[in-house]
This record gives sequence, C-alpha cells and structure tokens, in this order.
Amino acid sequence: MLCAAFGITALLIAVPYAYEALRIAGALYLVWLAWQTVRPGGRSPFQVKALPQDSPCKLFTMGFVTNLLNPKIALLYLSLLPQFIGADNGSVLTQSLVLGFVQIVISVSVNALIALSAGSIAVFLARRPTWLVLQRYLMGLVLTGLAIRIATDAQR
Repeated sequence: MLCAAFGITALLIAVPYAYEALRIAGALYLVWLAWQTVRPGGRSPFQVKALPQDSPCKLFTMGFVTNLLNPKIALLYLSLLPQFIGADNGSVLTQSLVLGFVQIVISVSVNALIALSAGSIAVFLARRPTWLVLQRYLMGLVLTGLAIRIATDAQR
C-alpha cells in the first residue's frame, strides 16, 4: 500500500520485466509451498501438532515475503483505489493512505476470522485421518494450480 501511495509500484507497470520477475517469483513460491504440503513427511496446514514457537521477526518476515511476492495486490492498489481519489478532496497521498489502511483493516479482520475458524477445522480434521491425507493433496493441487495460473497469466 505504501509503495502504491508513493508511486513505487508504478514500476511494475512501467517496466514489464519487473512485473514478470515478481510474477514468476510468486509462482515459484507457490510451487515450493505445494511441495512442502505433499512431500513425504510434509506438513499439513490443518494438522494438529505441537510446533516450536517462531519469533515475531520470523513470522513478520514470512508474512512480508508472502505479500511482497503477490503482484495482484500491487495491481489492486494501482487500478482500483485511484478511482476513489480526487485532487479536489485534499491531499492525494493522504487519501491513498486512508484507502489503503481501510483495505488493510478489512483484510486483517477477514484473515483473523479465518484464523480463528482454522482451529475448529483442525480439530474436526484431526479426528478423521482420511480427511487429513485428502486435504494435504487437495492443498498441494490447489497451490500448484495457482502457481501454473500465475506463471501462465499474461500481464494485464
């Protein structure tokens, strides 16, 4: 959001190779996630097990890299939000930041509900081992499909 507000993400539009590099990096990241899900001894997102506690720095870095490798959010900020910004309504930068923060608050709220629901889903799946195996392969298939879609998607 800050990159879009300050015009940095316009680089993705102006330099097609920058967008392509980001798109391919995002697709490769999804393939890596898919492999982590389906590989022998792989981890399942719904598998209930004791995990070592990650540091806040590691968790922040994981979230940052995930968002950084998502070119679609940059395009959202570049294509959707500007239509709600008017030069006669005050500072364009302030309007961009306010709209971006509203989008972030909504996204955080939705993701928090999903995270809270994941606990109930995990308990349900833990009691049914067949579901755990099925969902691992389904998750791997979905991630691979998304990676293929991103890798073959033409720049818009």
